[in-house]
Amino acid sequence: MFAPLTVVIAVAALALALWCGLAARGDQPTKDWHFIGMAVVTLLTTVQLVVGVVQLARGQRPEQGTVIFVGYLLGAFACVPAAGFLSLAERTRWGSVTVAAAGVVLAVLQLRLYDIWGG
Repeated sequence: MFAPLTVVIAVAALALALWCGLAARGDQPTKDWHFIGMAVVTLLTTVQLVVGVVQLARGQRPEQGTVIFVGYLLGAFACVPAAGFLSLAERTRWGSVTVAAAGVVLAVLQLRLYDIWGG
């Protein structure tokens, strides 16, 4: 895995979590600028997905198994977009809470991906 990208994604996910958490604390739903933040984080996870697939195609293998690595990679890729869609359905502060929780989950998934790869 490309460790600097993993760190950037984890930091961006935590920043998104903090941002949406502050919106939830202020009793606000997710706004357009939150969705821009989610798009940036999703773009980063898309790059990570491509990098992971390319490394697997080149014959590099994670220490803890390819299947579990791909599962976590896909989960990390889908985490924030799924929360974004849920926040559209819940146009209250709880939509912001959902995205904040997804940001924390994505940061934890990044740690786990790094560990699975053998970091």
